[in-house]
Amino acid sequence: MRPPTTSVAAEATRVVGAARTMRVRSASAPPPGRPVNEDFVFRFGPLAGVLDGATVPEGFDTGCVHGPSWYVRHLAARLGLAEAVRPTATLMSNLAAAILAVRADHGGGCDLDHPGTPSSTVCLLRDGGDHLDYLVLCDSPLVLDAGGRISVVTDDRLDAATAAVRATVAAVPAGSADRLTRFRLAVGVQRERMNRTHGYWVAAADPDAAFHAVTGTLPLRGPGAVRRAALLSDGASALVEQFGLLDWAGLLDVATAEGPGALIDRVRAAERDHPDRLRRHKPADDASVLLCEFDADEP
Repeated sequence: MRPPTTSVAAEATRVVGAARTMRVRSASAPPPGRPVNEDFVFRFGPLAGVLDGATVPEGFDTGCVHGPSWYVRHLAARLGLAEAVRPTATLMSNLAAAILAVRADHGGGCDLDHPGTPSSTVCLLRDGGDHLDYLVLCDSPLVLDAGGRISVVTDDRLDAATAAVRATVAAVPAGSADRLTRFRLAVGVQRERMNRTHGYWVAAADPDAAFHAVTGTLPLRGPGAVRRAALLSDGASALVEQFGLLDWAGLLDVATAEGPGALIDRVRAAERDHPDRLRRHKPADDASVLLCEFDADEP
């Protein structure tokens, strides 16, 4: 029997709020053959989250002695502490506090103004008992089953910035630059757009990025109540967005019926079977799924 691909899997746990129970299952795995996972999934009390650290392409400087995996671990820990200390603060405010605290964690040996400084997407969900608060920053989507309807919360500014980068690179005259030179140009242009107006926003060293996140509140009671929610890194959402093998409803159903680990197994199969649909500079990506399920209202 082939062993499961997931390197981190959490059993269902319960968080009791004022009126509802949130059950959480999760899985996270690096690509095959790579020992370090630059994603991170976590739950601290009512707060659950998925972080996706930005991979640094080989040969590029970051100005920092730490890497993406260090960054996501520290950001998760700081988010948990911020939630414990200020449980009534907004998710934006607590994320800003966490980013600022991780900035201090770097110490004095890192150039935190460097455009390649470690960064991460953020997808958060907080159980408020009769409501849910959510936050999405950069390309880690939140899929919701609420009121009998499937919807997805996304932050598409990175996609827009990437499209602009492609246009810039495409404008370079044919034959004037080899593939590596074009790739370096693309990375440089994208870095210039990070945490900038008319660019895209991501957790890095600037706490102001938190206040550019997509946020909202949803009910846990009544006809529009949330029943299920999936927090995803883009390595897992690729089944819908990149490979087109599932729609969002199908992704939620697989995660619910077969478990988050089975969803990641499908990602690995898609990466093997459809190399023509890969859209990044790497043949496989870290993949993370955190599934939250909520009890139905009592009669």
